[in-house]
Amino acid sequence: MRPPVEVSVLILSLSAPGVFITMNNIPALQEPLPILGMGMVVLGLVLLLLLLTVRNLKKVDPLFYVFAGFSFTCMVFLTNALEQDGFISGFMAFYLKMGEPHLRTAYAVMTSYWEGVVHLLLFLTIIHRMFRGKSYRSLGLLWAGSSSAIIVHIPGVVIGKYGSNIQPAFWRNVPFFLVPFWAASLLFSRPREMPVVTADKIIAEQKKGLLSRPVDLLLSLLLLGAMAFSVFRGFVVLDCPLDACFTYVYQYEPYLKDPVGFPRVMMLVYLFYALPLLTVFIYGLKTPGCSWMLDWTIFLAGAMAQTQWCHIGASLHSRTPFTYRVPADKWWPVITLNVLLAAVPALLALRCHNNPTYFLKPVPEGQTINEKKKN
Repeated sequence: MRPPVEVSVLILSLSAPGVFITMNNIPALQEPLPILGMGMVVLGLVLLLLLLTVRNLKKVDPLFYVFAGFSFTCMVFLTNALEQDGFISGFMAFYLKMGEPHLRTAYAVMTSYWEGVVHLLLFLTIIHRMFRGKSYRSLGLLWAGSSSAIIVHIPGVVIGKYGSNIQPAFWRNVPFFLVPFWAASLLFSRPREMPVVTADKIIAEQKKGLLSRPVDLLLSLLLLGAMAFSVFRGFVVLDCPLDACFTYVYQYEPYLKDPVGFPRVMMLVYLFYALPLLTVFIYGLKTPGCSWMLDWTIFLAGAMAQTQWCHIGASLHSRTPFTYRVPADKWWPVITLNVLLAAVPALLALRCHNNPTYFLKPVPEGQTINEKKKN
């Protein structure tokens, strides 16, 4: 009897540390170009093994190869995190020296933990649901949003202090940058599962103003707070001369000035990408029938969960120089604000998922939303 596909994927993923410890003991594979070449060979072998795993199945979703292939890299990331924090040794030294030295940074370590734990669990859950005919669209969008955090990682390396020491292996990140956005486009284009809601209920819910929906009113206020905080920190990393910005960066969150580059890029991404989305979410809470809220809130929740995890962890991690860590006497206000910034999109996504009636398109009276889709 063959094991479930997700078990096979997990077993394949667990081989990643063995690959690295083998490469760590072969001197010929410890030069920049051989490292890149070996990485491509290993990725090709992983895809070949995945093809063999599902060769007897009639139809396989192309996203399976994305989720299963990325599961292997999750274990690579987890191996890096555990080695950087001293739990294991002898796996990553050669790769960090001649491949991607920026993986030693606190931000990269926190990213590695997120990839190795959160993303791996997401992948296994998605694959489990995929081969049992269950919907995984929302989980896929959550992962796609979380993976979009790579738009912080790559520019952060290029403009930060490691930008002058980029090795060929760094360019292995290109497919990991492009594939999540391709996967997201596929997931967005697929029909979402809609609840059975009558037209009368939709009309009654959508007649309520914002003041009649206290939860949505509170979420709108929290979104305004998140927007203000994003704008403020964007000004801080742009060297705004206001006294408030100067005080904040030196007395509260000096990590924003860390020369690794990641916090600076993250604040700019928030300013130019997250801020517009937060703005349209307020519009969506005020205007009935904005069905796009059901997808985009999940996407942004995933993105901000990962970026805030990495930002908070890196600002406290021992690998961040002491002068750039959050001061001990300012720990609670800074961490509370950063946790809230991650929590607000997540709470909004939960609200949209648990009670989507307000965001559904109006249907003729006497029909349900599912009946409209059939007609």
